[in-house]
Amino acid sequence: MILADKIINLRKKNGWSQEEFAEKLGVSRQSVSKYESAQSIPDLDKIIKMSRIFGVTTDYLIKDEMEDEEFVEMDVDPENTRYKVTMEMANDFLQIKKESAVKIAFATFLCIISPICLIILAGISEDGRFGISEDMAAGIGLIILFILIAIAVSIFIFTYSKARKYDFFETEEIETEYGVDGMVKEKKEKFHDAYLRNNIIGTVCCIGSVIPIFVGVALKFNDFLMVIMVGVLITMVATGVFFFVTGGTYMSAMNKILEEDDYSRKQKKLNKSIGGIAGAYWMVATALYLGYSFITNDWDRSWIVWPVAGVLYPVFHTIISTVKNKNQ
Repeated sequence: MILADKIINLRKKNGWSQEEFAEKLGVSRQSVSKYESAQSIPDLDKIIKMSRIFGVTTDYLIKDEMEDEEFVEMDVDPENTRYKVTMEMANDFLQIKKESAVKIAFATFLCIISPICLIILAGISEDGRFGISEDMAAGIGLIILFILIAIAVSIFIFTYSKARKYDFFETEEIETEYGVDGMVKEKKEKFHDAYLRNNIIGTVCCIGSVIPIFVGVALKFNDFLMVIMVGVLITMVATGVFFFVTGGTYMSAMNKILEEDDYSRKQKKLNKSIGGIAGAYWMVATALYLGYSFITNDWDRSWIVWPVAGVLYPVFHTIISTVKNKNQ
């Protein structure tokens, strides 16, 4: 039995798809397909890693005349369980993230501005000059809100599905092939100015978002115009976040490969341990927002839950991280 057939048999015995096995081996799915069709032969490092993954001897994999599997006792060695990142994988991952950065930013923008129409229509119904009832305003506003949220979620799902095979960058220790780190550092250096510019624009938009409210107060705008100013405030915040996400998505992708900043090996272990807690935090925030909004029908004010939750999250994360570090 040749190596290609042995790889197929062992992979299927473990119930892995080609994509799942490729992730464990640290190669692309196309590479696994070529191994299994005998179009290419894995190098020695990959064969050694296969033996560890399958729990068989390298002799069994290499020697065609050996038909019976020779299993070996697996020693857990953190050094050997790191994902190997090739130049091909790194370039593919960065390209996916670069292309999806604007899409993710736009989806985030839609989520933030989604209640604006509801808020403005509520102000119009209270004003009474346009003949729109409160129920009609709430109905139209909610329809538009959920349409924007649905579009945003669809974009999130689509972009996530393209990069799903590289989820291990966020949680697992990796080992890069020769030249990968240098290539990523060069791209990071070239992107630095654009990243800085995006952060400056985002900061200016977010800080300046309160100006419309101050203008309304200073000029003594009526309630309807103040509602419009709230819409302008939310749009400016959404614009600021758009620039933060656009730059941050691509920069974080490079940091993941280099295992720097929030993706250092120590931080990955910490993030993995508190990931469930963080998810619960945002589920509670969502429940509070929807519960309060539907019970009180006060959609033009309930959106404040999100900026408050966003401001409190770093504090929450710091406290949890401190507790985890102390326990470790």
